[in-house]
Amino acid sequence: MLEHDNSVVVNTNDPVIITRNTTKEPQSIQWVLISIVLLFLTLFLVVPLIAIFVKAFEKGAEAYFAAIAHPDTLAAIKLTLIVVLITLPLNAIFGIVAAWTITKYDFKGKNFLITLIDLPFSVSPVIAGLIFVLLFGLHGTLGPLLQTFDIKVIFSIPGIVIASIFITFPFIARELIPLMQSQGTSEEEASLTLGAGGFKTFWYVTLPNIKWGLLYGIILCNARIIGEFGAVSVVSGHIRGMTNTMPLHIEILYNEYQFSAAFAVASLMSIFAIITLIIKSFIEWKTDFKSTKAS
Repeated sequence: MLEHDNSVVVNTNDPVIITRNTTKEPQSIQWVLISIVLLFLTLFLVVPLIAIFVKAFEKGAEAYFAAIAHPDTLAAIKLTLIVVLITLPLNAIFGIVAAWTITKYDFKGKNFLITLIDLPFSVSPVIAGLIFVLLFGLHGTLGPLLQTFDIKVIFSIPGIVIASIFITFPFIARELIPLMQSQGTSEEEASLTLGAGGFKTFWYVTLPNIKWGLLYGIILCNARIIGEFGAVSVVSGHIRGMTNTMPLHIEILYNEYQFSAAFAVASLMSIFAIITLIIKSFIEWKTDFKSTKAS
């Protein structure tokens, strides 16, 4: 038997609450809140984005493409892509291993491990860069040893890669940990019970279940790698055409009053940001669709 209330529907044979009516705000309040959000996004996102492209094409399309095709710009783009190609797979491997370890096993110090994974979120990128300078620099802790073997870390690609890894390694792990926690371990246990090995279980059971979360984390990580400035600025040495990533190259152009060229390179990063947003929205849609279908 069901007893009805204005706010709650209760089954007298079952003490559990089935549903609860939601209180709706007046439509005028909804429109005010929506307008505030849209106004904020327009002022701080849409207008600056338009301004970037307007400034980039201020001197015409010829000057725009000349700035993009400049050797220093191409070198900055190439270096940025190299850093992405090295950093992203390493972060993906770490994120999967960390998420697997935290969600599939119980051990002492698990909360401490989660705290360490979150550490780059609380440390300033500039401070992180300084730490690596003190560690790998010529006069740093490991500097003399590296110099003995003629290994250069600071003011070179390895230093930029290390700084980028430190800043971005939480992104993939932090996307996968709550996802894998919500999925539990029942499917993996069933797979192992049926005789599948650890690798087969991961490849055919775990990976398909986390693929959209993994792609989402990879996209966020990739965007942060390309846009990272603080830590990379400290360890790169700002060597033109050699250790300048795209953000550092934009800073140099702007400081040299080459505003159109600086905004031209910035427009490339903006285009990438828009593409990232589209892919991110698609992945969110696929994830929601899969969840709805499963339920």
